[in-house]
Amino acid sequence: MPLFLKSHSMGEYVFDHAWADAIERAGGRYYPKLQSSVPFTPAGAPKLLTADGSTDTQILLLQAAETLAERLGASSIHATFVPESEERIAAAADWLVRHDTQFHWTNDGYTDFDAFLDTLQSRKRKAIRRERREALASGIVCEWVTGSDLTEAHWDAFYAFYMDTGARKWGRPYLNRDFFSAISATMADRIVLMLARDGSDYIAGALNFLGRDTLYGRNWGAVRDVPFLHFELCYYQAVDFAIAHGLKRVEAGAQGHHKLARGYAPVTTRSIHHIVHPGLRRAVASYLDDEREQVAHQNQYLSGHAPFRKS
Repeated sequence: MPLFLKSHSMGEYVFDHAWADAIERAGGRYYPKLQSSVPFTPAGAPKLLTADGSTDTQILLLQAAETLAERLGASSIHATFVPESEERIAAAADWLVRHDTQFHWTNDGYTDFDAFLDTLQSRKRKAIRRERREALASGIVCEWVTGSDLTEAHWDAFYAFYMDTGARKWGRPYLNRDFFSAISATMADRIVLMLARDGSDYIAGALNFLGRDTLYGRNWGAVRDVPFLHFELCYYQAVDFAIAHGLKRVEAGAQGHHKLARGYAPVTTRSIHHIVHPGLRRAVASYLDDEREQVAHQNQYLSGHAPFRKS
């Protein structure tokens, strides 16, 4: 069970700042805490890693994590973006469960993008075609770059996009230039860099990682404001790639209700939490009960407003 000892809550995409504030206002201490996650990555992955998938062994891992938290003086343990099977095991072990929403695109055996569009309502279909047309209206061309075709020049261009957009949107881009060279050197065959080019100049890009049957969208950036280019690179090109390569899903990252109109459906994400302080645990447990109910209602509502034609 991979664990990080942390003195902050950045880079997790499951926000517990209010929990930290509550205990500290009451005179307690929230940090350090233990975090089980893939850093900076809101993608589902198992955290209780056992050779045989034994439930008993996974429960032992949770108990060992509790012992470690006590030994280190950590206030809590958080495992984010876990599969549903680990949620059930953790709940049985008296851990707290939290739900949230992401939007994923599912490949129903489409032969091409038009086949996907044919499943949408006419108004949504026309809107997507207009967005794609306007994004590329000035002669902009999109490229997929992966594997040995990735060069340092590509990463120089993408890093400029990442820094420009990150600085304007969040104020604190957290990946340095060496990171991109490192992933290119170690896992280039699992990277799909989607770039928008105007003539010989790259103007925008989206970084994706390739799983066994899923394309994971991670970072995006641009140095020129082109209407709908964000949707084209991050959502529509991802769908094109998934169809062309027979992938089952596109996970386009955290949040984003605007993805619903573009054929990405609401999916429940899960995290599990162990909180040592009994008073904080009671307060968080009550909050999570309400939050899970709200997430369930929201996802049901959103599913009812998906852009697909009624059967």
